[in-house]
Amino acid sequence: MEIKALQNTVDDWIKQHGVRYFNELTNTAVLMEEVGELARIMSRAYGEQSFKDGENASMLADEMADVLFVLVCIANQTGVDLTEAMRLNLEKKTKRDSNRHKENTKLSS
Repeated sequence: MEIKALQNTVDDWIKQHGVRYFNELTNTAVLMEEVGELARIMSRAYGEQSFKDGENASMLADEMADVLFVLVCIANQTGVDLTEAMRLNLEKKTKRDSNRHKENTKLSS
């Protein structure tokens, strides 16, 4: 699914099942909550923490999808075209970082 199609799919889902978007501030708080849940799974799957009962690494994809869903909601309600935003962001990174990481001695081990 392309990003624009994802934005449309999320918008359709909100209209059909969600009644309306939560306001922007609420969705920002929800995004932070979802990122925290993703971080919890990452710290247990790849870090030094152990899983609690009922948690496991298979939850990782679902938590990533939750983060993406809320981010797309925020983009939709604020009028951000994520396809264009990513194009511009990658252009910025290419100009800024085209040699930076290649020249980073910390990465050449």
